[in-house]
Amino acid sequence: MNKDTKLIILRGNSGSGKSTTAKELQKKFGHGTMLIPQDIVRREMLFVKDGPDNEAVQLLIDLVLYGKKHCDIIILEGILNATWYRKLFETILEEFDDKVFAYYFDIPFEETLNRHKQKPNANEFGEKEMKRWWKEKDLLGIIPEADIHKELSLEETVELIYKDVLR
Repeated sequence: MNKDTKLIILRGNSGSGKSTTAKELQKKFGHGTMLIPQDIVRREMLFVKDGPDNEAVQLLIDLVLYGKKHCDIIILEGILNATWYRKLFETILEEFDDKVFAYYFDIPFEETLNRHKQKPNANEFGEKEMKRWWKEKDLLGIIPEADIHKELSLEETVELIYKDVLR
């Protein structure tokens, strides 16, 4: 097992910039970096709805554990509701201890809506759905999370996380 594997968690509401940040971080860290997008696992691989006891939780755990054995850096990104995904976060805490770098994208609703309108999938859902999914300050509690605010550019966010992880 690779005991030096570091895990980055990017969480927040829809449209907050998690996926874009995750992709840029993967490029910046380079080879040996595994990206696990919650949406891909849940919606595309398993085709299941999000909610309590959804089947994606176990697959996400399995992917994270695979990454621990084979990768230097793992980036887990998604809305990842703190309550619904608690088992995942408990496993992460147990497996990675102080090698977890968690970030919560604390972006106002209006800004997430504006960002969503710029995305290629903007026509798949809109304001009504985003309001229904919205959860204010859905912090984990068991893993400390640094806040990412709307004032930070993509480049600044990537650089901040990159430097944190390499310390």
